[in-house]
Amino acid sequence: MKVDGIEESSTSTKLLGRSSSCGSSESRWVDGSEVDWDDVPEWSKHDGREGYGSIRRRLAKKPKRVDSFDVEAMEIAGTRAHHSKDLSLWPTIALAFNTLGVVYGDMGTSPLYVFADVFSKVPIMSDADVLGALSLVMYTIAIIPLAKYVFIVLKANDNGEGGTFALYSLICRYANVSLLPNRQQADEYISSFKLKLPTPELERALKIKEALERKSFLKNILLVLVLLGASMVIGDGILTPAISVMSAISGLQDQINGFGSGEVVGISIAVLVVLFSIQRFGTGKVGFMFAPVLALWFFSLGSIGLYNIVKYDITCLRAVNPAYIYYFFKNHGKGAWSALGGCVLCITGAEAMFADLGHFSVPAIQIAFTCVVFPCLLLAYMGQAAYLIKNPSSYASIFYKSVPESLFWPVFVIATLAAMIASQAMISATFSCIKQSMALGCFPRLKIIHTSKRFMGQIYIPVINWFLMIMCIVVVSVFQSTTDIANAYGIAEVGVMMVSTTLVTLVMLLIWQTNLFLAFCFPLVFGSVELIYMSSVLSKIFEGGWLPLAFATFFLSVMYTWNYGSVLKYRSEVREKVSVDSMLELGSNLGTVRVPGIGLLYNELVQGIPSIFLQFLLNLPALHSTIIFVCIKYVPVPVVPQEERFLFRRVCPKDYHIFRCFARYGYKDVRKEDHHAFEQLLIESLEKFLRREALETALELEGHLIDDIDVVSANTTDSDLPSGTGAEELRIPLMHDQKLEETKNSSASQQVASALPSSYMPSEEDPGLEYELSALREAMESGFTYLLGHGDVRAKKNSFFFKKLLINYFYAFLRKNCRGGTANMRVPHTNIIQVGMTYMV
Repeated sequence: MKVDGIEESSTSTKLLGRSSSCGSSESRWVDGSEVDWDDVPEWSKHDGREGYGSIRRRLAKKPKRVDSFDVEAMEIAGTRAHHSKDLSLWPTIALAFNTLGVVYGDMGTSPLYVFADVFSKVPIMSDADVLGALSLVMYTIAIIPLAKYVFIVLKANDNGEGGTFALYSLICRYANVSLLPNRQQADEYISSFKLKLPTPELERALKIKEALERKSFLKNILLVLVLLGASMVIGDGILTPAISVMSAISGLQDQINGFGSGEVVGISIAVLVVLFSIQRFGTGKVGFMFAPVLALWFFSLGSIGLYNIVKYDITCLRAVNPAYIYYFFKNHGKGAWSALGGCVLCITGAEAMFADLGHFSVPAIQIAFTCVVFPCLLLAYMGQAAYLIKNPSSYASIFYKSVPESLFWPVFVIATLAAMIASQAMISATFSCIKQSMALGCFPRLKIIHTSKRFMGQIYIPVINWFLMIMCIVVVSVFQSTTDIANAYGIAEVGVMMVSTTLVTLVMLLIWQTNLFLAFCFPLVFGSVELIYMSSVLSKIFEGGWLPLAFATFFLSVMYTWNYGSVLKYRSEVREKVSVDSMLELGSNLGTVRVPGIGLLYNELVQGIPSIFLQFLLNLPALHSTIIFVCIKYVPVPVVPQEERFLFRRVCPKDYHIFRCFARYGYKDVRKEDHHAFEQLLIESLEKFLRREALETALELEGHLIDDIDVVSANTTDSDLPSGTGAEELRIPLMHDQKLEETKNSSASQQVASALPSSYMPSEEDPGLEYELSALREAMESGFTYLLGHGDVRAKKNSFFFKKLLINYFYAFLRKNCRGGTANMRVPHTNIIQVGMTYMV
């Protein structure tokens, strides 16, 4: 059947039941924390704060729309701004120590395999060859991790968050480049949004912004670039455990007779199985060991390197002269270019400095790298080079050969632990990346388990965990050599770095508004180096380099298809939404019987009445007395403060008892799943909304005492809410910090009450308000029902073949096998009503 332009090949109703009382409802929902409320209204305007009288003038100039924001349950709390990470010296040093165990594990284990891979491509014919390779490694570490990431990229953070999706979120805030058209003006008033544009180079930044917003193909290119970077990160989650564990275990080959590659593969697989099996327990119980173990590892690298420099050849310090790089290429030509693929492995994990920024601070990561990681790595590589100058035939297992024999077993144990910690950090980063992509609508919904009650960032995704484990085992079993895995590893690492370089350049032009010359120097210098390395690693496609490209292609296809199908479905819902006039024609009973109860209809629309609501009207014999359209919406910020979480809106006239609620989350937010607390929070906020609305109505009716009320308002309001967007959207903060309420509520209420018109009726004496509040309480006592739409998305018959293939098969397969809405909320079936319908896109 077809209703209001929506073609439906099948419409089915599934009635699962409804709770009879609030207390007997056994389900859970998204937020269990309590919110403090403020009974004193705070007002905002375009130019700053304004009084009640000015608001009445605005209301008098333009009649109130039925379907518009009456009041928004929102607050910009100055005392609850985004948590600052500015710490004093000693806490920063302690934080820098902790970064060793999370951020630098991958880069710290690179001395296990760098020179072994480099000299598998070129032979050592003279000391100049060793010095040339050492010089390449030294300057690569100095240019990419130190100069690029430590001093530049770390500053391009999103309110303290880093990574590919953080950069994309930052760009989405300054330019509306998201393909999902659900952005609202009210989102810009979240305190962490921070749209403060400086004046220099503003005209150029605005031109770039307009170009990005106007041309859809630029939006698609930007999205594909971000998804490609995320796909490479997931590929790292497969390759890092494989190469790190195998490199550590391979040290036994020279120590135990008869210990060959088969034994290395077998033990490596066993270690990987154990590593992935303990992921479900979380890292909290063993996380405190990470930093001390890695600190001991870096100390071992530095001290053994210094020992080798003094014992074997202190002249290896000559490698600081970049002329040896020239001699290296002159002597080996194409072989030296091929060896660049091994040199790039010395900076594996450099992207982690930026991706893991949210757990630490910029100064902590900078201190740890410049004071510990950088000097220890230089000493380690210099020590290995000094050993190679005297023992050139030992390049295949240079790390363990350069370790003093008496220290072999302690170093082997520490190296194995360091490899496991590096793998653990990369696996956790993969989980976080997928969670962020799910929040931004770029990945199918999967089950997420929070492994820590204290640290909500510690998550576990079972499906991804076992997928990574299987892929790691396949990689180790097929390649059986760290050299071949290294060929694949380099492509994934350099790919992520090139994506970051492109996005940071865009941030410089659009947001920082850097001088044009300096902005282009960044990609010119660092991008050129990365392109040279990429040209080298791509030459090894048939030697294992195809693997990360295959992984990236697979995950990119999954993420882009999911985003593409979701955008088409949303646009279809926007296009076919039910008009308010149609609702008005039905009357306040909506053409059916209204029974006590609260119906929470979940949908994605930010405006209008969803078409799925019409299906409930057509298929249900009765409808709840109070209907709330709940929209769970993710905004491009890391975290939305709890007091700014909710927005409210009345839909249709008062006697319809239909409302809209937006629950807004950032991509790093964790949705707690205590649905009882959420229901209570929802009703309390709705009651506050109704009281604010009553106050607004009184102000609209009263047209005198403007000057007196303006004075009182100026003295009693303290909102830093930015300017509004028009008279039809009157913004009134609803939630406020309880401490501010305790100190300001009584005095401010007395001042406002004395200045209000004498004919204003308090809420306790307003019969209309009391009737609506009592009806709401009665509905709450009858229980909550979750009204969910089970939508099937199909391509239109006249669509081109590729679109039909993508939507009808690939996207449909993902929707069928991903986590459904009922499973996400985990609401008992007795509280759910589902209606199925088909969207033609």
